[in-house]
Amino acid sequence: MAVEKKFAGYICTGCGIGERLNVGQLETIASREGKMASVKQHAMLCSPEGVQLIRDDIAAGNATHVMIAACSRRSKVEAFSFPDAAMSRANLREGVIWSRPDDPAQQETTQEMADDYVRMACAEVKYMTVPTPSGEQEVNKAILVVGGGVTGMTAALETAAAGYPVHLVCDEPELGGAWKDLYKRVPFRAAASDVPNGRDVDLPQPEDPGIADMIERVLADPRITLHLNSRLTRTSGAPGRFAADISAESGSTVTENFGAIVQASDFKPYDANKLPEFAYGKTPDVVTNFELERLAKAADGGPLKRPSDGKVVQSVAFIQCAGQRSDKEGHLPYCSGFCCTESIKQAMYFRAQNPDCDTTVLFDDLRTPGAAGEDFYRSGQQAMVTFTKGKASEVVQENGQLKVKFKDLILNEDTEMDCDLVVLATGQVPNVGPDPYAQLAVDEAPTEEEKEAARRKLAVAPPSILNLDYRQGTDLPQLKHGFVDSHFICFPYETRRTGIYAAGPVRRPMDMKQAMEDAVGAAMKAIQSAENAGRGTGVHPRVGDLSYPSFRKEGCTQCKRCTVECPFGAINEDEQRYPLFNESRCRRCGTCMGACPVRVISFENYSIDTVNQQIKAVDIPDEFSEKPRILALACENDAYPALDMAAQAGVALTPFVRVIPVRCLGSVSLSWVTDALNSGFDGIVLMGCRRDEDYQCHFVRGSAMAAERLSKVGDTLTQLNLETERVAVHEVAITDLQRAPGLLNEMAATIEKIGMSPFKF
Repeated sequence: MAVEKKFAGYICTGCGIGERLNVGQLETIASREGKMASVKQHAMLCSPEGVQLIRDDIAAGNATHVMIAACSRRSKVEAFSFPDAAMSRANLREGVIWSRPDDPAQQETTQEMADDYVRMACAEVKYMTVPTPSGEQEVNKAILVVGGGVTGMTAALETAAAGYPVHLVCDEPELGGAWKDLYKRVPFRAAASDVPNGRDVDLPQPEDPGIADMIERVLADPRITLHLNSRLTRTSGAPGRFAADISAESGSTVTENFGAIVQASDFKPYDANKLPEFAYGKTPDVVTNFELERLAKAADGGPLKRPSDGKVVQSVAFIQCAGQRSDKEGHLPYCSGFCCTESIKQAMYFRAQNPDCDTTVLFDDLRTPGAAGEDFYRSGQQAMVTFTKGKASEVVQENGQLKVKFKDLILNEDTEMDCDLVVLATGQVPNVGPDPYAQLAVDEAPTEEEKEAARRKLAVAPPSILNLDYRQGTDLPQLKHGFVDSHFICFPYETRRTGIYAAGPVRRPMDMKQAMEDAVGAAMKAIQSAENAGRGTGVHPRVGDLSYPSFRKEGCTQCKRCTVECPFGAINEDEQRYPLFNESRCRRCGTCMGACPVRVISFENYSIDTVNQQIKAVDIPDEFSEKPRILALACENDAYPALDMAAQAGVALTPFVRVIPVRCLGSVSLSWVTDALNSGFDGIVLMGCRRDEDYQCHFVRGSAMAAERLSKVGDTLTQLNLETERVAVHEVAITDLQRAPGLLNEMAATIEKIGMSPFKF
């Protein structure tokens, strides 16, 4: 039985709202035009008394749908949390009084902004329903960690310490991964701050790696179930109800259920066989940094000897960036981040075990990230390691002696040096499966040439790590250089597969300390995802959102656009080829809603109608008033907060804009653009997330898809005899405090130049 909707409005007069605006007029608009059954004012609505006022009305059954006219919806989120009621918010503080000058001459247009925002919030809440959990599953606290290296072991230990059972899957016969052969590790600490007389007497030194201790802790933890020599042969399901087939090398398979997954498959050392110019493979006396660790471990504190004849090494050269930071085919175009500190550490091995050893680190740029950082570099200097700025070009062997040819970048001349041993500082290659988009392209590429290119890429792809049964491919999508899609600046750990989190060098190059910290973060995100799935709520960035998409079956044309465009693999198809929504995988971005050409997809609290009704609620002045109306559809993740912070900073905003926050630019329906134009709006600005190298749309592809969908809007405007400048799409970062309002002010200037819309009536 449907519950009768009861609408109530609440207007805050605090934070200067009461002084700057005619609140009585706002109350009248809410009750008469907005059809709120009751409207109440309060001096500080976010105070315990103000919040209790709303809660009491909800508890008494006097309010099922609440309109709050106060601060931005990004503010006071915890205070204004009413799970039993649908809620909309009119942004009067940041959206109006903080973004408009306190000038009596401009009071009229400022009040008009506030009036419209109240109208819009009243219209929005009428078309909302209270989201309810799906109830499809209970919380499954078990976490699956894939990878037995330092990252995987740390994730497992931290998850277990938090009280959650863990299954740790390792495809090798022993734990440790790529770093299991370390003799010593770079220290995790900086120098002591109380060094007497400023002398470098307490600089950090190489330390025991602690991997053996970590392995013992994993084996002893009762919450950790270890699967050695095992791989995932099939992973299905969704957050809260993943099912994984764990197959051992012996052939046995067990199926376990999990709430979330951490992929910590780490890295593989770069193949130095791709560096013939450095004589690797031609002589055993040219080794990689990883191979040197094994030599040092075997020496166990004794002098290091060269592999060819067992002679104690008297001179050694470390070639930095071997096969890295290079555009040559087969080389790594990126810096692996750990190599310089590793070379300093290894150079100190030689100096500690043989003080007469001539030890040279040949570098172009020396980078020492991490806690030890610069202090560790100073430790190398104290140990009398020679640091030479030069670029190696070749290693040759003459009469049993190695000769390193390089260009001295200080003297700007070609030179060479003799040495007994050469160590190549090779980098990290992410240990990932095949790129899912290459898998999809084989079937879905528009041309045969693109399909063939995808086949060639798959032919050399590594085996699958997760073996997902998703229609979008078997593994995590990849970003630049093959690292899995967890944006290392904006959204660490998040991937396009909800409930599956990446950690460690599989998502970006890093050293051991960074990998351990990364593992902790990913483990915490996995726990959060499992708990949220049990409650039926969304994850980042809409953590706690109970809504999920539904569709009107009788209107669906089975076009598959929602299925294909969902960035998170949350939509499959049933036997009749209708969309099948998986609410646990869904990030609540609304991309499917924006993709649907027949507008049959919606959320309980976000739909075509909730936005359309806001657009239609705006009071449009006639063409002679010289008061244009500009619609801004602003992404709630970057653009909307940027506008809020700009207002807080006192950046002025045109009074003619009406801002509607959207979950993602990918959720924007073209019907909103056409309806706004038909309603008489003079200009439309769409503001989404940036998507350049150091930034990413919060929902991965929203900005890109919106730009693609809107690319033909210019043709439509031309056909309607409207200027193409009336619709603009921009990418905005959350830090664009000046630029974000500036874009809206620019549109106002454009409208002033080209004139009002002829569709005013």
